[in-house]
Amino acid sequence: MLLKRDMLFTPAGKNRPLHIWLPEGYESSGERYPVMYFFDGHNLFSDADATFGKSWGLADFLQRWEKPIIIVGIECGHEGNERLYEYCPYHFTGKFWGDIQGTGAATMDFMAYELKPMIDREYRTYPFREATAIGGSSMGGLMSLYAAVKYNGVYSKAACVSSSISPCMPALRADIRAADMDPDTRVYLSWGTKEANSRRSHMGDYETPTAKNNLAVARLLEEKGALTRVVCQQGGNHNEASWEQLVPGFMDFLWLDR
Repeated sequence: MLLKRDMLFTPAGKNRPLHIWLPEGYESSGERYPVMYFFDGHNLFSDADATFGKSWGLADFLQRWEKPIIIVGIECGHEGNERLYEYCPYHFTGKFWGDIQGTGAATMDFMAYELKPMIDREYRTYPFREATAIGGSSMGGLMSLYAAVKYNGVYSKAACVSSSISPCMPALRADIRAADMDPDTRVYLSWGTKEANSRRSHMGDYETPTAKNNLAVARLLEEKGALTRVVCQQGGNHNEASWEQLVPGFMDFLWLDR
């Protein structure tokens, strides 16, 4: 069952739509459920809601997946560069993006300390970290990785799909090295061979800048005791159609230990 509701996104003083999936039988079961939070909630379930007319197909997947779970997708801001700033936890100067003064730390504070408590109050959840995950793609993947590192007491699992980590590597490295991470942490990292930063025919699939950065992040996380899975998606593009293909793999890895 898919619900849509608004919530005040306090860092911007604006409403942000929530896309909430409740498992089959939720209304009659009385059971509690784990929760996975996602960025870009409008792209998760319905092609009609998706920015480019193609979703991740999460509704179809969850209807046949064996683990009942609540999904909470928060929609990004759609005005100007709102998404870019709100989904970036760092300040950096990029070749194509210019000077970015990211407000992602405020976004994560909102998600961890306002959104999550509201969901735990109003829905039957297991609120502890072992039953709480986060995921996203592109800038949402960067935010999910940041959450796993800096908010490790809240989120025990993260799906970081086609994450926009390359411009932020110095800050990311420093944050991971300084982090106090529970060894019961799982992080899924992926990129596609047809993504913009991977289209270098003279390089092997694991030799591109994107690949090297994901592998470096995985090594740093593993030094902290976290369990990682690194996936190079053959033929994968930077779009929802490619990310839909990864859903079974990262959900099984994060939640079913396989």
